[in-house]
Amino acid sequence: MDSRINEFPERTFDLVLQVACPTSENEDPTVRWSFPQDYTDQEVLQTVPKFCFPFDVERVSQSQVGQNFTFVLTDIESKQRFGFCRLTSGCRVCICLLSYLPWFEIYYKLLNTLADYLTTNQENELNDMLNSLYSLPVPKPFTPVNLSVTSLLHIATGQVLKDAPSQQPHSYFITPDINGLPTIPESRNLTEYFVAVDVNNMLQLYASMLHERRIIITSSKLSTLTACVHGSAAMLYPMYWQHIYIPVLPPHLLDYCCAPMPYLVGVHLSLLERVRSRSLEDVVILNVDTNTLESPQNDLQNLPSDVLHSLKSKLKKQSTATGSGVARSFLRAQAALFGSYRDALRYKPGEPITFCEESFVAHRYSTMKHFLEMAVNLQLFKQFIDGRLAKLNAGRGFTDLFEEEITEGGFCGSNSKSYQQWVHTVKRGGALINTAVTKRGGALINTAVTKAKSHAKRGIRRLKQREEEEGKPICSGSPTSTKSLSPRRMEKKRQ
Repeated sequence: MDSRINEFPERTFDLVLQVACPTSENEDPTVRWSFPQDYTDQEVLQTVPKFCFPFDVERVSQSQVGQNFTFVLTDIESKQRFGFCRLTSGCRVCICLLSYLPWFEIYYKLLNTLADYLTTNQENELNDMLNSLYSLPVPKPFTPVNLSVTSLLHIATGQVLKDAPSQQPHSYFITPDINGLPTIPESRNLTEYFVAVDVNNMLQLYASMLHERRIIITSSKLSTLTACVHGSAAMLYPMYWQHIYIPVLPPHLLDYCCAPMPYLVGVHLSLLERVRSRSLEDVVILNVDTNTLESPQNDLQNLPSDVLHSLKSKLKKQSTATGSGVARSFLRAQAALFGSYRDALRYKPGEPITFCEESFVAHRYSTMKHFLEMAVNLQLFKQFIDGRLAKLNAGRGFTDLFEEEITEGGFCGSNSKSYQQWVHTVKRGGALINTAVTKRGGALINTAVTKAKSHAKRGIRRLKQREEEEGKPICSGSPTSTKSLSPRRMEKKRQ
């Protein structure tokens, strides 16, 4: 799965709970209040409270753990659902909002409002706000939303502020673009991560994630802990961590740290000694409080030195900068490492586009070749390629920040140009190229027009001859590129 985010959630949030902390770990947390009251998923109702106090409840106070944090539940379709939490009453009560939307800043702000209502016993206002937000269709990115609680309740776009400037909004936000790069200081996760962890340890952690290690991040502050887990994972864009991902482990799940497969988990410092007492093998541990990283592997040495040095230099220049510079630096590194995947895409008329591993790993630089030989076995890369192929073969094409970075940085080779020349040759024959593949009656039906076959074969022969002359591996089908398959580009070429 190339993305773990649910792109089409049914509503802005699914559930809000107020949960009381148990006096000991032998007891279960109790739900004091819930919204909506007719919520029926009993498994969720039983699971969520256990994530609300992910620390040693007998030893820790609120001043030690902080107020806000976010855990993650994974649904049956491997999509992430976020549990946004706020601790109150000296760490004895937790308000938790469950949503598929990764709106960290917005929901933390909303939780503060809900906490104020509960503290002042304004239950009517609380229910009015939640009812209105619950029924609000999920806004598109950059939509202003005004939550105003007066004698009348208003939930609307930013036009409310223009039409009724005398009404002070109780809560106002603009919906984020979850497909955009996180920025400092707007992104709480990235800001806390970049402030708490130095560049060298960020690079070590990045390399460990690219090798899909078992990784534990620990801190005494829950807000910092979960921010660092979410922030570090976001630097893998456009790829996603595909293994166990638990930004904060509750006490009853500490055995996950003994799992034989890769994981990226957060553990509150009060529970770390219990984790260390278990039999851990080849585990990377980042202590955010002391800014120290323990690793049995030197994964950094496996990254191409030119990519590593460029990333390190860019991050150090961002030490006092705001904006998307940090995220952009990691995006450039991802494009440098994986951007040549375009050159390994193969298209044969009448068949789906495929990916040629042999062509992908064939690189003139030995260090890059060694890294790519390892990369083709990574789940995060396999899922990325599967996602790209699915979009291309559905005839949709795509464009995103990663593809733009590949083009601007020149991280794909000459095959992109070769493919565009081939497309032009086919079109002169009156062909309509459409990579969509459908199944009908069990037969594979392709929309490539048969008139193009003779031109296509000549184009493929020329490309294969060119590959043989250059000494590159030959995979079935001709090279293609995501750039040339963009529907917008195809339309422009027709005109």
